[in-house]
Amino acid sequence: MELLKLATEWAKAEVFSTRFFIFFAILFLIASVGFWQLGKTDLAKAYIIPTLAASLLLLTIGLGLFYTNKSRITQFEKAFNSDTPAFLQSEIERSESTLKEYTVVFKVIPILIIVAALMILFINTPTWRAISIITIATLIVILLVDGTAHSRIEAYHKELKLIDQKK
Repeated sequence: MELLKLATEWAKAEVFSTRFFIFFAILFLIASVGFWQLGKTDLAKAYIIPTLAASLLLLTIGLGLFYTNKSRITQFEKAFNSDTPAFLQSEIERSESTLKEYTVVFKVIPILIIVAALMILFINTPTWRAISIITIATLIVILLVDGTAHSRIEAYHKELKLIDQKK
C-alpha cells in the first residue's frame, strides 16, 4: 500500500506542477493581447505573434501533462491491484527513462537560451529581437517547472528503489 500511496502522491504533485505551465500560458496570452492593444512601437508590435505562440506552446504542454498525469492516478490503482511487483518494476523503468530525458532537456535548453541571446546581440530587427526574448522567457519557464519535476521524479525513483530492495 505504501507503493500505491507514493505513486499517487507523485502523480498528484505532477498534476499541481503542470498547472504552472497553464498559468504562464495565460500570462503570455494576456501579454500578447496587451501588446496588440497597447503596442505603439515596432518592437512592441513585434511581440504579438511570438508571445501568442509561446502561450499556445505552454498551454499545450500544460494541458497534455495535466491530463496524462491525472489519468495516471486511476491507472496506478488498477495496475497496483492487478500485479503489484509488475507495477513496481514498470514505475522504476518509467522513472529511469524520464530521468534520462531530463538529462537531455537540461543540456539542450541552456544551449537554446544561449543561441537566442546571441540572436539578440547580432540580429537587430524588432521581429527577431522579440522572438529571441520570448524564446528565452519561455525556455526559462520550462526550466523552472521541469527543474522541480526533475527533483520530484528523482526522489520518487529513489523511493521506488528502496521499496524494491525491501522485498
